[in-house]
Amino acid sequence: MGVEIVSFGCRLNTYEAAVMKREAEAAGLGEDARGAIVFNTCAVTAEAVRQARQQIRKARRENPDAKIVVTGCAAQTEPGRFAGMEEVDAVIGNMEKLSAETYARLPDFGVSAEEKIRVNDIMSVTETAGHMIDAIEGRSRAIVQIQNGCDHRCTFCIIPFGRGNSRSVPMGAVVEQMKRLVDTGYNEVVLSGVDMTSWGADLPGTPRLGDLVQTILRHVPALKRLRLSSIDSIEADEALIEAIASEPRFMPHLHLSLQAGDDMILKRMKRRHSRDDSIRFCREIRSRRPDIVFGADIIAGFPTETEEMFENSRRIVEECGLTFLHVFPFSPREGTPAARMPQLEKSVIKARAARLRAAGEEAHAAHLARLVGSRQSVLVEREGLGRAENFTLCQIDCGLPGEVVDAIITGTADGALVARRVPAGGN
Repeated sequence: MGVEIVSFGCRLNTYEAAVMKREAEAAGLGEDARGAIVFNTCAVTAEAVRQARQQIRKARRENPDAKIVVTGCAAQTEPGRFAGMEEVDAVIGNMEKLSAETYARLPDFGVSAEEKIRVNDIMSVTETAGHMIDAIEGRSRAIVQIQNGCDHRCTFCIIPFGRGNSRSVPMGAVVEQMKRLVDTGYNEVVLSGVDMTSWGADLPGTPRLGDLVQTILRHVPALKRLRLSSIDSIEADEALIEAIASEPRFMPHLHLSLQAGDDMILKRMKRRHSRDDSIRFCREIRSRRPDIVFGADIIAGFPTETEEMFENSRRIVEECGLTFLHVFPFSPREGTPAARMPQLEKSVIKARAARLRAAGEEAHAAHLARLVGSRQSVLVEREGLGRAENFTLCQIDCGLPGEVVDAIITGTADGALVARRVPAGGN
């Protein structure tokens, strides 16, 4: 059976899953007939934790003899909860999961819940290594971790307690990894982290994210497409804005950590930006890069949110010109300040999330319609599907995974663009 990694949540988990598989196999995990399944969990919402537990139970039913290991953010923040599941053989922390030594020393089957746990204090970790991998199996683009952890303490967020404090991968290690990936054949690389715009604050000279981006583009000239996974717009430095505005290899898509569009809710979330900051940022970037497309995370039903406050969040979809919306119904996480605030009725949260999603779907449909007839450069992800430079999903019936195809957009279908390849030298 070997080692199977089941990963939930963010791109960083996806990246780390590839490292985990490599390290677990190097340690000999899963070499016997029973095999092993490693669950790389997410803690961002209570629903993410529930889904992980559900999948663990299902995996045990379908693989009664396999060794089941649980790790990731939810395992880091709630190790006892997973160790208490009879289906689970071992629980390991977010740093431990990246080491072959951990997998080589996992406890045997049938030990007590306390003995199952191999989770250290994530706040004691001060460095993030550049975990060099030459490929991410089955993916058309590569992901490079440049940062981990977070120094901010937003009132709704449990992630700092799963990832620890912010720490950066040194610039030289990032550039060398980018070169290796491009040499392997990747046309597109995504820089990923928990709090990307804090990159460099713990490094000598305190470089900024824009310095790293410009260095990559300068020293890896063969790289065709560079993306960022997500940024906090209030912390975007001028070098980053300049790269977005002037470098065609920087893809015209930014996913923003907005979370809300009302100033009082943002204050109660302990965010570092205002409503006007978000609108001003989007307008400035769009004025300098007209083809830019924005996505954003927005929470619906945060504690104390009134109808008027919610409307401010709904209207910011239009005012920021958002195209890709990730809507999160508020989910109280035990141990966070927001969990102790006056909560809204679940029915109200659910209804507001649906209204936000509807606003996002309307904006996305308008975005698709605007692109019909345009010419796009499409990275093929798998047979029949790819992504334009602005991250819009495209149906395209040509090209191999990882190949960049020049295409004309002929229409829309099922929430995606329909693309036709342009022959070399053709129209």
